[in-house]
Amino acid sequence: MRLFQKFLLGVVALVGLAMPVLAAERAIIVLDASGSMWAQIDGKARITIARETLDSVLSTLPPDIELGLMAYGHREKGNCGDIQMLVEPAAGTADAIKAAVADINPKGMTPLSDAVRLAADDLKYTEEKATVILITDGLETCHVDPCALGSDLESKGVDLTVHVLGFGLSDEEGKQVACLAENTGGRYLSAQDGASLVQALTETVAQVAEPEPAPEPKPEPAPTADYNYKPTASLSEGGPDIADDAADLRWEWYKVAADGTQGDYVGADYYSTFKGTLEPGDYIMTATLGYAVSSQPVTIEAGKVAAPHFVLNGTILKLRPLAAEGAEVDDEASTEIRHAGEYVTTTYGTVDLVVPAGALEVDVTIGSAKVTRSYDAKAGDTIDEDVIVGSGTAHIVSEYVAGTAVAADIFIEVVEAKPNLEGERKSVAYTYGGDISFDLPEGDYVATYKLGGAKGEVPFSVKTGERVEVPIIMDAGILAVTTPGDNYVEILGVTKNIEGNRTSFDYGYGPSFETTLKAGDYVILSRDAAGTDFETPVTIAAGERTEIIVENAKKK
Repeated sequence: MRLFQKFLLGVVALVGLAMPVLAAERAIIVLDASGSMWAQIDGKARITIARETLDSVLSTLPPDIELGLMAYGHREKGNCGDIQMLVEPAAGTADAIKAAVADINPKGMTPLSDAVRLAADDLKYTEEKATVILITDGLETCHVDPCALGSDLESKGVDLTVHVLGFGLSDEEGKQVACLAENTGGRYLSAQDGASLVQALTETVAQVAEPEPAPEPKPEPAPTADYNYKPTASLSEGGPDIADDAADLRWEWYKVAADGTQGDYVGADYYSTFKGTLEPGDYIMTATLGYAVSSQPVTIEAGKVAAPHFVLNGTILKLRPLAAEGAEVDDEASTEIRHAGEYVTTTYGTVDLVVPAGALEVDVTIGSAKVTRSYDAKAGDTIDEDVIVGSGTAHIVSEYVAGTAVAADIFIEVVEAKPNLEGERKSVAYTYGGDISFDLPEGDYVATYKLGGAKGEVPFSVKTGERVEVPIIMDAGILAVTTPGDNYVEILGVTKNIEGNRTSFDYGYGPSFETTLKAGDYVILSRDAAGTDFETPVTIAAGERTEIIVENAKKK
Protein backbone atom coordinates (compact mmCIF):
# COMPACT_ATOMS: atom_id res chain seq x y z
CA MET A 1 0.00 0.00 0.00
CA ARG A 2 2.78 2.49 0.95
CA LEU A 3 4.53 1.78 -2.34
CA PHE A 4 1.52 2.90 -4.37
CA GLN A 5 0.76 5.86 -2.14
CA LYS A 6 4.33 7.03 -2.77
CA PHE A 7 3.80 6.37 -6.47
CA LEU A 8 0.66 8.49 -6.71
CA LEU A 9 2.22 11.17 -4.54
CA GLY A 10 4.98 11.15 -7.12
CA VAL A 11 2.40 11.68 -9.83
CA VAL A 12 1.13 14.77 -8.12
CA ALA A 13 4.72 15.83 -7.45
CA LEU A 14 5.11 16.03 -11.20
CA VAL A 15 2.20 18.48 -11.20
CA GLY A 16 2.82 20.31 -7.91
CA LEU A 17 6.59 20.77 -8.16
CA ALA A 18 6.43 21.86 -11.79
CA MET A 19 4.34 24.96 -11.10
CA PRO A 20 6.61 27.22 -13.14
CA VAL A 21 6.13 24.92 -16.10
CA LEU A 22 2.38 24.40 -15.74
CA ALA A 23 1.87 28.10 -15.30
CA ALA A 24 3.37 28.60 -18.74
CA GLU A 25 1.73 25.59 -20.37
CA ARG A 26 -1.41 23.52 -20.05
CA ALA A 27 -1.25 19.89 -18.91
CA ILE A 28 -3.64 16.93 -18.85
CA ILE A 29 -3.54 13.87 -16.62
CA VAL A 30 -4.72 10.78 -18.53
CA LEU A 31 -5.99 8.27 -15.96
CA ASP A 32 -6.35 4.54 -16.62
CA ALA A 33 -9.91 3.58 -15.59
CA SER A 34 -9.91 0.13 -17.18
CA GLY A 35 -11.22 -2.94 -15.38
CA SER A 36 -7.78 -3.83 -13.98
CA MET A 37 -7.95 -0.79 -11.67
CA TRP A 38 -10.10 -2.92 -9.38
CA ALA A 39 -7.03 -5.08 -8.61
CA GLN A 40 -6.11 -4.76 -4.95
CA ILE A 41 -2.96 -3.67 -3.16
CA ASP A 42 -2.87 -4.76 0.50
CA GLY A 43 -6.65 -5.25 0.43
CA LYS A 44 -7.50 -1.90 -1.20
CA ALA A 45 -8.41 -1.36 -4.89
CA ARG A 46 -5.99 0.66 -7.01
CA ILE A 47 -8.80 3.08 -8.00
CA THR A 48 -9.52 3.68 -4.31
CA ILE A 49 -5.84 4.47 -3.68
CA ALA A 50 -5.90 6.86 -6.65
CA ARG A 51 -9.00 8.66 -5.33
CA GLU A 52 -7.66 9.06 -1.81
CA THR A 53 -4.19 10.21 -2.83
CA LEU A 54 -5.35 12.67 -5.52
CA ASP A 55 -7.99 14.06 -3.14
CA SER A 56 -5.32 14.73 -0.53
CA VAL A 57 -2.65 16.26 -2.74
CA LEU A 58 -4.78 18.25 -5.20
CA SER A 59 -6.11 20.22 -2.24
CA THR A 60 -2.63 21.72 -1.76
CA LEU A 61 -2.11 22.92 -5.34
CA PRO A 62 -2.16 26.64 -6.15
CA PRO A 63 -5.42 27.63 -7.86
CA ASP A 64 -3.70 29.15 -10.92
CA ILE A 65 -2.25 25.85 -12.21
CA GLU A 66 -3.94 24.93 -15.52
CA LEU A 67 -4.65 21.22 -15.24
CA GLY A 68 -7.17 18.87 -16.90
CA LEU A 69 -8.27 15.25 -16.48
CA MET A 70 -9.04 12.62 -19.12
CA ALA A 71 -10.01 8.99 -18.43
CA TYR A 72 -10.54 5.85 -20.47
CA GLY A 73 -12.32 2.53 -19.92
CA HIS A 74 -14.77 3.90 -17.34
CA ARG A 75 -18.10 3.73 -19.18
CA GLU A 76 -18.31 0.60 -21.34
CA LYS A 77 -16.76 -2.85 -21.53
CA GLY A 78 -15.03 -3.85 -24.77
CA ASN A 79 -15.19 -0.34 -26.32
CA CYS A 80 -11.86 1.04 -27.51
CA GLY A 81 -13.53 4.42 -28.09
CA ASP A 82 -14.42 4.84 -24.41
CA ILE A 83 -12.27 7.94 -23.86
CA GLN A 84 -13.63 11.08 -22.19
CA MET A 85 -12.32 14.48 -21.21
CA LEU A 86 -13.72 14.77 -17.68
CA VAL A 87 -12.21 18.15 -16.79
CA GLU A 88 -10.96 20.61 -19.41
CA PRO A 89 -7.54 22.07 -18.55
CA ALA A 90 -7.98 25.36 -16.73
CA ALA A 91 -6.92 27.14 -13.55
CA GLY A 92 -8.60 26.11 -10.29
CA THR A 93 -9.73 22.64 -11.42
CA ALA A 94 -8.55 20.72 -8.33
CA ASP A 95 -12.05 20.26 -6.88
CA ALA A 96 -13.50 19.31 -10.27
CA ILE A 97 -10.79 16.69 -10.82
CA LYS A 98 -11.33 15.20 -7.35
CA ALA A 99 -15.08 14.98 -7.97
CA ALA A 100 -14.58 13.39 -11.39
CA VAL A 101 -12.14 10.77 -10.02
CA ALA A 102 -14.59 9.95 -7.21
CA ASP A 103 -17.29 9.09 -9.79
CA ILE A 104 -15.11 6.84 -11.97
CA ASN A 105 -16.19 3.18 -12.14
CA PRO A 106 -13.45 1.16 -13.91
CA LYS A 107 -14.73 -1.49 -16.30
CA GLY A 108 -13.38 -1.36 -19.87
CA MET A 109 -10.42 -1.60 -22.24
CA THR A 110 -7.02 0.19 -22.22
CA PRO A 111 -6.88 2.50 -25.30
CA LEU A 112 -3.94 4.40 -23.81
CA SER A 113 -2.43 5.45 -27.17
CA ASP A 114 -5.62 7.01 -28.56
CA ALA A 115 -6.22 8.75 -25.20
CA VAL A 116 -2.74 10.33 -25.23
CA ARG A 117 -3.25 11.47 -28.84
CA LEU A 118 -6.63 13.05 -27.96
CA ALA A 119 -5.09 14.80 -24.93
CA ALA A 120 -2.26 16.16 -27.11
CA ASP A 121 -4.78 17.37 -29.69
CA ASP A 122 -6.80 19.12 -26.96
CA LEU A 123 -3.64 20.88 -25.81
CA LYS A 124 -2.95 22.02 -29.41
CA TYR A 125 0.45 20.37 -29.24
CA THR A 126 1.27 21.31 -32.85
CA GLU A 127 1.00 25.00 -31.89
CA GLU A 128 1.91 25.27 -28.22
CA LYS A 129 4.13 23.72 -25.58
CA ALA A 130 2.23 21.00 -23.72
CA THR A 131 2.57 18.12 -21.23
CA VAL A 132 0.59 14.88 -21.02
CA ILE A 133 0.91 12.67 -17.91
CA LEU A 134 -0.30 9.11 -18.50
CA ILE A 135 -1.05 6.98 -15.43
CA THR A 136 -1.58 3.33 -16.43
CA ASP A 137 -1.58 -0.04 -14.72
CA GLY A 138 -1.87 -1.99 -18.00
CA LEU A 139 -0.68 -2.21 -21.59
CA GLU A 140 -2.38 -1.09 -24.78
CA THR A 141 -5.35 -3.39 -25.62
CA CYS A 142 -6.74 -1.56 -28.66
CA HIS A 143 -4.21 -2.46 -31.39
CA VAL A 144 -2.38 0.90 -31.57
CA ASP A 145 1.42 1.00 -31.33
CA PRO A 146 2.38 3.41 -28.49
CA CYS A 147 5.98 3.58 -29.75
CA ALA A 148 4.86 4.71 -33.20
CA LEU A 149 2.50 7.22 -31.58
CA GLY A 150 5.35 8.74 -29.58
CA SER A 151 7.43 9.21 -32.74
CA ASP A 152 4.48 10.72 -34.59
CA LEU A 153 3.68 13.19 -31.78
CA GLU A 154 7.35 14.18 -31.48
CA SER A 155 7.64 14.85 -35.23
CA LYS A 156 4.54 17.08 -35.31
CA GLY A 157 4.59 18.78 -31.89
CA VAL A 158 6.05 22.19 -31.05
CA ASP A 159 7.32 21.02 -27.65
CA LEU A 160 5.21 18.11 -26.42
CA THR A 161 6.38 15.96 -23.52
CA VAL A 162 4.62 12.75 -22.51
CA HIS A 163 5.46 11.22 -19.13
CA VAL A 164 4.32 7.62 -18.57
CA LEU A 165 3.77 6.49 -15.01
CA GLY A 166 3.34 2.70 -14.89
CA PHE A 167 2.36 0.89 -11.73
CA GLY A 168 2.13 -2.84 -11.31
CA LEU A 169 3.98 -3.38 -14.62
CA SER A 170 6.85 -5.81 -14.99
CA ASP A 171 10.14 -4.66 -16.53
CA GLU A 172 9.19 -6.29 -19.84
CA GLU A 173 5.74 -4.67 -19.81
CA GLY A 174 7.28 -1.32 -18.94
CA LYS A 175 9.48 -1.47 -22.06
CA GLN A 176 6.36 -1.68 -24.23
CA VAL A 177 5.07 1.71 -23.04
CA ALA A 178 8.32 3.43 -22.07
CA CYS A 179 8.94 4.34 -25.70
CA LEU A 180 5.85 6.57 -25.69
CA ALA A 181 7.60 8.81 -23.16
CA GLU A 182 11.15 8.42 -24.47
CA ASN A 183 10.16 9.25 -28.07
CA THR A 184 8.78 12.63 -26.87
CA GLY A 185 11.64 13.46 -24.51
CA GLY A 186 9.65 12.43 -21.44
CA ARG A 187 10.39 9.87 -18.71
CA TYR A 188 8.98 6.44 -17.96
CA LEU A 189 8.67 6.02 -14.19
CA SER A 190 7.90 2.68 -12.53
CA ALA A 191 6.16 2.13 -9.20
CA GLN A 192 8.27 -0.92 -8.38
CA ASP A 193 10.49 1.25 -6.15
CA GLY A 194 8.53 4.04 -4.47
CA ALA A 195 11.48 5.94 -3.01
CA SER A 196 13.46 6.06 -6.25
CA LEU A 197 10.27 6.99 -8.12
CA VAL A 198 9.70 10.11 -5.99
CA GLN A 199 13.38 11.02 -6.38
CA ALA A 200 13.21 10.56 -10.16
CA LEU A 201 10.07 12.69 -10.39
CA THR A 202 11.66 15.44 -8.30
CA GLU A 203 14.79 15.43 -10.48
CA THR A 204 12.73 15.47 -13.66
CA VAL A 205 10.60 18.40 -12.54
CA ALA A 206 13.66 20.24 -11.30
CA GLN A 207 15.32 19.91 -14.68
CA VAL A 208 12.25 21.38 -16.37
CA ALA A 209 11.53 24.06 -13.76
CA GLU A 210 15.11 25.33 -13.49
CA PRO A 211 16.60 26.31 -16.84
CA GLU A 212 20.05 24.98 -17.57
CA PRO A 213 22.93 27.47 -17.70
CA ALA A 214 23.66 28.67 -21.17
CA PRO A 215 26.48 26.59 -22.65
CA GLU A 216 29.73 28.13 -23.74
CA PRO A 217 29.64 29.11 -27.41
CA LYS A 218 30.95 26.37 -29.65
CA PRO A 219 32.18 26.49 -33.20
CA GLU A 220 29.43 26.04 -35.73
CA PRO A 221 29.31 22.35 -36.69
CA ALA A 222 29.39 21.26 -40.27
CA PRO A 223 25.88 20.95 -41.74
CA THR A 224 24.48 17.45 -41.23
CA ALA A 225 21.16 15.80 -41.96
CA ASP A 226 18.67 15.73 -39.07
CA TYR A 227 17.96 12.07 -39.84
CA ASN A 228 19.99 8.97 -40.66
CA TYR A 229 17.35 6.70 -42.20
CA LYS A 230 15.28 7.49 -45.33
CA PRO A 231 13.79 4.34 -46.96
CA THR A 232 11.97 4.11 -50.28
CA ALA A 233 9.78 1.41 -51.80
CA SER A 234 8.33 0.43 -55.16
CA LEU A 235 5.83 -2.19 -56.27
CA SER A 236 8.20 -3.63 -58.85
CA GLU A 237 11.91 -3.81 -59.68
CA GLY A 238 12.80 -0.60 -61.52
CA GLY A 239 9.30 0.78 -60.97
CA PRO A 240 8.58 4.27 -59.62
CA ASP A 241 8.92 4.89 -55.91
CA ILE A 242 5.65 4.93 -53.98
CA ALA A 243 5.09 8.64 -53.42
CA ASP A 244 1.44 8.76 -52.33
CA ASP A 245 1.48 9.80 -48.68
CA ALA A 246 -2.12 8.55 -48.33
CA ALA A 247 -0.89 5.01 -49.03
CA ASP A 248 -0.81 2.84 -45.93
CA LEU A 249 2.92 2.17 -46.26
CA ARG A 250 4.34 0.82 -43.00
CA TRP A 251 8.00 0.57 -41.99
CA GLU A 252 9.19 -1.69 -39.17
CA TRP A 253 12.62 -2.39 -37.78
CA TYR A 254 13.91 -5.17 -35.58
CA LYS A 255 17.17 -6.06 -33.91
CA VAL A 256 19.23 -8.83 -35.49
CA ALA A 257 19.16 -12.07 -33.50
CA ALA A 258 22.33 -14.06 -32.74
CA ASP A 259 21.60 -16.40 -35.66
CA GLY A 260 21.18 -13.48 -38.08
CA THR A 261 17.40 -13.68 -38.22
CA GLN A 262 14.82 -11.10 -37.16
CA GLY A 263 15.01 -10.40 -33.44
CA ASP A 264 13.29 -8.07 -30.99
CA TYR A 265 10.91 -5.40 -32.26
CA VAL A 266 12.39 -1.88 -32.17
CA GLY A 267 9.85 0.46 -33.76
CA ALA A 268 7.63 1.37 -36.68
CA ASP A 269 6.43 4.33 -38.70
CA TYR A 270 4.25 5.13 -41.71
CA TYR A 271 4.02 6.82 -45.11
CA SER A 272 6.33 7.21 -48.08
CA THR A 273 7.78 10.50 -46.79
CA PHE A 274 9.09 8.96 -43.57
CA LYS A 275 12.61 9.75 -42.45
CA GLY A 276 13.93 9.14 -38.97
CA THR A 277 16.84 8.58 -36.66
CA LEU A 278 18.02 5.22 -35.35
CA GLU A 279 20.89 4.23 -33.11
CA PRO A 280 23.85 3.02 -35.18
CA GLY A 281 23.81 -0.74 -35.58
CA ASP A 282 22.46 -3.63 -37.60
CA TYR A 283 18.72 -4.08 -38.15
CA ILE A 284 16.23 -6.21 -40.06
CA MET A 285 13.77 -3.85 -41.74
CA THR A 286 10.47 -4.48 -43.50
CA ALA A 287 8.20 -2.45 -45.76
CA THR A 288 4.51 -3.37 -45.98
CA LEU A 289 1.81 -2.01 -48.27
CA GLY A 290 -1.51 -3.81 -48.03
CA TYR A 291 -0.55 -7.50 -48.20
CA ALA A 292 2.75 -7.05 -50.07
CA VAL A 293 5.83 -7.27 -47.84
CA SER A 294 9.58 -6.88 -48.40
CA SER A 295 12.36 -7.37 -45.82
CA GLN A 296 16.13 -6.84 -45.81
CA PRO A 297 19.07 -6.23 -43.43
CA VAL A 298 20.10 -2.57 -43.01
CA THR A 299 23.13 -1.11 -41.23
CA ILE A 300 22.91 2.36 -39.66
CA GLU A 301 26.30 4.12 -39.45
CA ALA A 302 27.12 7.24 -37.46
CA GLY A 303 27.24 10.38 -39.62
CA LYS A 304 25.64 8.65 -42.63
CA VAL A 305 22.12 8.43 -44.02
CA ALA A 306 20.93 4.92 -44.85
CA ALA A 307 18.62 4.89 -47.86
CA PRO A 308 17.50 1.28 -48.40
CA HIS A 309 15.07 0.53 -51.22
CA PHE A 310 12.38 -2.13 -50.83
CA VAL A 311 10.82 -3.91 -53.82
CA LEU A 312 7.39 -5.10 -52.67
CA ASN A 313 6.55 -7.21 -55.74
CA GLY A 314 2.94 -6.14 -55.38
CA THR A 315 -0.11 -5.77 -57.62
CA ILE A 316 -2.95 -3.30 -57.16
CA LEU A 317 -6.25 -5.22 -57.16
CA LYS A 318 -9.41 -3.19 -57.84
CA LEU A 319 -12.62 -5.24 -58.14
CA ARG A 320 -16.25 -4.15 -58.13
CA PRO A 321 -18.68 -7.03 -57.38
CA LEU A 322 -21.93 -6.67 -59.36
CA ALA A 323 -24.97 -8.94 -59.33
CA ALA A 324 -25.54 -8.22 -63.04
CA GLU A 325 -24.25 -5.99 -65.83
CA GLY A 326 -25.11 -2.37 -65.05
CA ALA A 327 -26.00 -3.05 -61.39
CA GLU A 328 -24.62 -1.08 -58.45
CA VAL A 329 -21.72 -2.48 -56.44
CA ASP A 330 -23.06 -4.91 -53.85
CA ASP A 331 -21.63 -3.71 -50.53
CA GLU A 332 -22.39 -7.08 -48.91
CA ALA A 333 -20.56 -9.10 -51.56
CA SER A 334 -17.59 -10.99 -50.10
CA THR A 335 -14.30 -11.49 -51.94
CA GLU A 336 -11.85 -14.14 -50.77
CA ILE A 337 -8.31 -13.65 -52.14
CA ARG A 338 -5.71 -16.42 -52.43
CA HIS A 339 -2.09 -16.17 -53.58
CA ALA A 340 -0.39 -19.32 -54.89
CA GLY A 341 -3.16 -21.30 -53.25
CA GLU A 342 -2.63 -19.71 -49.82
CA TYR A 343 -5.35 -17.63 -48.20
CA VAL A 344 -4.61 -13.88 -48.09
CA THR A 345 -7.77 -12.11 -46.89
CA THR A 346 -11.52 -11.68 -47.27
CA THR A 347 -13.03 -8.28 -47.89
CA TYR A 348 -16.50 -6.89 -48.58
CA GLY A 349 -17.93 -4.57 -51.20
CA THR A 350 -15.45 -2.78 -53.46
CA VAL A 351 -11.96 -4.30 -53.40
CA ASP A 352 -9.01 -1.88 -53.50
CA LEU A 353 -5.90 -3.60 -52.13
CA VAL A 354 -2.23 -4.20 -52.78
CA VAL A 355 -1.59 -7.96 -52.93
CA PRO A 356 1.47 -10.07 -53.76
CA ALA A 357 2.13 -10.50 -57.48
CA GLY A 358 1.86 -13.97 -58.99
CA ALA A 359 -0.92 -16.54 -59.21
CA LEU A 360 -4.02 -14.90 -57.75
CA GLU A 361 -7.45 -16.46 -57.29
CA VAL A 362 -10.52 -14.64 -56.02
CA ASP A 363 -13.96 -15.97 -55.09
CA VAL A 364 -16.61 -13.25 -55.32
CA THR A 365 -19.86 -14.23 -53.59
CA ILE A 366 -23.24 -12.54 -53.50
CA GLY A 367 -25.69 -14.56 -51.40
CA SER A 368 -25.50 -18.11 -52.79
CA ALA A 369 -24.09 -17.00 -56.14
CA LYS A 370 -20.32 -17.24 -56.58
CA VAL A 371 -17.84 -16.66 -59.36
CA THR A 372 -14.09 -17.39 -59.36
CA ARG A 373 -11.50 -15.30 -61.19
CA SER A 374 -7.84 -16.24 -61.76
CA TYR A 375 -5.06 -13.77 -62.59
CA ASP A 376 -1.39 -14.00 -63.48
CA ALA A 377 -0.60 -10.77 -61.63
CA LYS A 378 2.54 -8.86 -62.59
CA ALA A 379 4.43 -6.72 -60.08
CA GLY A 380 3.52 -3.05 -60.50
CA ASP A 381 0.39 -3.79 -62.57
CA THR A 382 -3.17 -2.80 -61.69
CA ILE A 383 -6.06 -5.25 -62.13
CA ASP A 384 -9.17 -3.09 -62.43
CA GLU A 385 -12.50 -4.65 -63.42
CA ASP A 386 -16.15 -5.27 -62.69
CA VAL A 387 -16.88 -8.84 -61.56
CA ILE A 388 -20.31 -9.97 -62.70
CA VAL A 389 -21.45 -12.63 -60.27
CA GLY A 390 -24.66 -13.37 -62.17
CA SER A 391 -27.31 -13.46 -59.47
CA GLY A 392 -30.94 -12.56 -59.04
CA THR A 393 -33.13 -12.09 -55.98
CA ALA A 394 -35.97 -14.34 -54.84
CA HIS A 395 -38.35 -12.58 -52.46
CA ILE A 396 -40.34 -15.18 -50.51
CA VAL A 397 -43.41 -14.13 -48.53
CA SER A 398 -45.34 -16.76 -46.52
CA GLU A 399 -49.04 -16.48 -45.64
CA TYR A 400 -51.58 -18.79 -43.96
CA VAL A 401 -54.08 -17.63 -46.59
CA ALA A 402 -53.83 -14.71 -48.98
CA GLY A 403 -53.60 -11.53 -46.92
CA THR A 404 -52.73 -13.22 -43.58
CA ALA A 405 -48.99 -13.10 -43.03
CA VAL A 406 -47.09 -15.79 -41.12
CA ALA A 407 -45.98 -14.25 -37.86
CA ALA A 408 -44.22 -17.34 -36.51
CA ASP A 409 -40.79 -18.56 -37.55
CA ILE A 410 -41.32 -20.59 -40.69
CA PHE A 411 -38.35 -22.60 -41.97
CA ILE A 412 -37.58 -21.91 -45.64
CA GLU A 413 -35.03 -23.91 -47.62
CA VAL A 414 -34.19 -23.30 -51.26
CA VAL A 415 -33.13 -26.41 -53.22
CA GLU A 416 -32.23 -26.97 -56.83
CA ALA A 417 -35.24 -28.05 -58.90
CA LYS A 418 -33.39 -30.83 -60.70
CA PRO A 419 -32.59 -33.88 -58.54
CA ASN A 420 -29.26 -35.72 -58.78
CA LEU A 421 -28.80 -39.39 -59.71
CA GLU A 422 -29.87 -40.44 -56.20
CA GLY A 423 -33.08 -38.47 -56.55
CA GLU A 424 -32.00 -35.81 -54.05
CA ARG A 425 -32.15 -32.07 -54.66
CA LYS A 426 -29.14 -30.01 -53.61
CA SER A 427 -29.70 -27.50 -50.81
CA VAL A 428 -28.72 -23.97 -51.85
CA ALA A 429 -29.75 -21.76 -48.90
CA TYR A 430 -32.04 -21.76 -45.88
CA THR A 431 -33.24 -19.54 -43.07
CA TYR A 432 -36.25 -18.72 -40.89
CA GLY A 433 -38.81 -15.99 -41.47
CA GLY A 434 -42.04 -15.14 -43.22
CA ASP A 435 -40.64 -12.32 -45.37
CA ILE A 436 -37.12 -13.06 -46.64
CA SER A 437 -34.92 -12.68 -49.71
CA PHE A 438 -32.23 -14.89 -51.24
CA ASP A 439 -29.54 -13.87 -53.74
CA LEU A 440 -29.23 -16.86 -56.09
CA PRO A 441 -27.50 -17.81 -59.35
CA GLU A 442 -29.74 -17.89 -62.41
CA GLY A 443 -31.67 -21.18 -62.55
CA ASP A 444 -34.70 -23.21 -61.46
CA TYR A 445 -35.40 -23.80 -57.76
CA VAL A 446 -37.95 -25.05 -55.26
CA ALA A 447 -38.75 -23.23 -52.03
CA THR A 448 -39.64 -25.80 -49.37
CA TYR A 449 -41.29 -24.70 -46.17
CA LYS A 450 -42.22 -26.16 -42.79
CA LEU A 451 -44.13 -24.58 -39.94
CA GLY A 452 -45.40 -26.91 -37.23
CA GLY A 453 -47.26 -29.71 -39.00
CA ALA A 454 -47.68 -27.78 -42.27
CA LYS A 455 -45.14 -28.22 -45.02
CA GLY A 456 -44.93 -27.94 -48.77
CA GLU A 457 -42.95 -26.53 -51.65
CA VAL A 458 -43.23 -23.89 -54.37
CA PRO A 459 -41.18 -23.98 -57.59
CA PHE A 460 -39.71 -20.77 -59.02
CA SER A 461 -37.01 -19.52 -61.40
CA VAL A 462 -34.37 -16.81 -61.03
CA LYS A 463 -32.89 -14.65 -63.80
CA THR A 464 -29.69 -12.65 -63.50
CA GLY A 465 -30.27 -9.07 -62.38
CA GLU A 466 -33.98 -9.62 -61.75
CA ARG A 467 -36.16 -9.95 -58.66
CA VAL A 468 -38.81 -12.65 -58.55
CA GLU A 469 -41.70 -12.72 -56.08
CA VAL A 470 -42.31 -16.18 -54.60
CA PRO A 471 -45.61 -16.27 -52.64
CA ILE A 472 -46.15 -19.21 -50.30
CA ILE A 473 -49.86 -19.63 -49.54
CA MET A 474 -49.94 -22.47 -47.03
CA ASP A 475 -53.76 -22.80 -46.91
CA ALA A 476 -53.30 -23.47 -43.22
CA GLY A 477 -54.60 -22.57 -39.77
CA ILE A 478 -53.48 -22.84 -36.15
CA LEU A 479 -54.51 -25.58 -33.74
CA ALA A 480 -54.27 -24.91 -29.97
CA VAL A 481 -54.76 -27.97 -27.74
CA THR A 482 -55.30 -27.85 -23.98
CA THR A 483 -54.82 -31.05 -21.94
CA PRO A 484 -55.38 -31.81 -18.22
CA GLY A 485 -51.65 -32.02 -17.58
CA ASP A 486 -48.40 -32.54 -19.44
CA ASN A 487 -50.00 -35.17 -21.68
CA TYR A 488 -48.24 -36.36 -24.79
CA VAL A 489 -50.05 -34.89 -27.82
CA GLU A 490 -49.71 -36.05 -31.43
CA ILE A 491 -51.59 -34.85 -34.51
CA LEU A 492 -52.48 -37.69 -36.91
CA GLY A 493 -54.17 -37.97 -40.26
CA VAL A 494 -57.69 -39.40 -40.40
CA THR A 495 -57.07 -42.17 -42.92
CA LYS A 496 -54.70 -45.09 -42.60
CA ASN A 497 -52.32 -46.35 -45.24
CA ILE A 498 -52.15 -49.92 -46.48
CA GLU A 499 -50.02 -50.89 -43.47
CA GLY A 500 -52.68 -49.52 -41.15
CA ASN A 501 -50.66 -46.46 -40.07
CA ARG A 502 -51.78 -42.85 -40.03
CA THR A 503 -49.52 -39.92 -41.00
CA SER A 504 -48.06 -38.02 -38.05
CA PHE A 505 -47.94 -34.26 -38.62
CA ASP A 506 -46.62 -32.91 -35.30
CA TYR A 507 -46.30 -33.80 -31.62
CA GLY A 508 -45.51 -32.24 -28.26
CA TYR A 509 -46.74 -32.01 -24.67
CA GLY A 510 -49.55 -30.28 -22.79
CA PRO A 511 -51.02 -28.63 -20.96
CA SER A 512 -50.76 -26.15 -23.86
CA PHE A 513 -49.72 -27.41 -27.27
CA GLU A 514 -49.89 -25.35 -30.46
CA THR A 515 -49.07 -26.14 -34.09
CA THR A 516 -49.82 -25.07 -37.64
CA LEU A 517 -51.72 -27.45 -39.96
CA LYS A 518 -53.01 -27.32 -43.50
CA ALA A 519 -56.79 -27.08 -43.79
CA GLY A 520 -58.49 -30.47 -43.38
CA ASP A 521 -59.50 -33.19 -40.93
CA TYR A 522 -57.19 -34.58 -38.25
CA VAL A 523 -57.18 -36.65 -35.08
CA ILE A 524 -55.70 -35.39 -31.81
CA LEU A 525 -54.10 -38.27 -29.90
CA SER A 526 -53.62 -37.47 -26.19
CA ARG A 527 -51.88 -39.86 -23.80
CA ASP A 528 -52.30 -39.50 -20.03
CA ALA A 529 -49.79 -40.41 -17.31
CA ALA A 530 -51.11 -43.98 -17.13
CA GLY A 531 -50.38 -44.51 -20.82
CA THR A 532 -54.03 -44.45 -21.90
CA ASP A 533 -54.61 -42.91 -25.35
CA PHE A 534 -57.55 -40.67 -26.13
CA GLU A 535 -58.54 -39.40 -29.58
CA THR A 536 -60.38 -36.24 -30.51
CA PRO A 537 -61.35 -35.42 -34.11
CA VAL A 538 -60.74 -31.86 -35.28
CA THR A 539 -61.19 -29.89 -38.50
CA ILE A 540 -58.74 -27.09 -39.37
CA ALA A 541 -59.98 -24.16 -41.44
CA ALA A 542 -57.48 -22.13 -43.45
CA GLY A 543 -56.65 -18.76 -41.91
CA GLU A 544 -58.43 -19.58 -38.64
CA ARG A 545 -57.43 -20.55 -35.11
CA THR A 546 -59.01 -23.68 -33.63
CA GLU A 547 -58.88 -24.23 -29.87
CA ILE A 548 -59.62 -27.70 -28.45
CA ILE A 549 -59.82 -29.03 -24.88
CA VAL A 550 -59.18 -32.79 -24.87
CA GLU A 551 -60.08 -33.35 -21.22
CA ASN A 552 -63.17 -35.40 -22.17
CA ALA A 553 -61.65 -37.07 -25.18
CA LYS A 554 -62.89 -40.42 -26.33
CA LYS A 555 -60.73 -43.35 -25.27
CA LYS A 556 -59.00 -45.06 -28.16
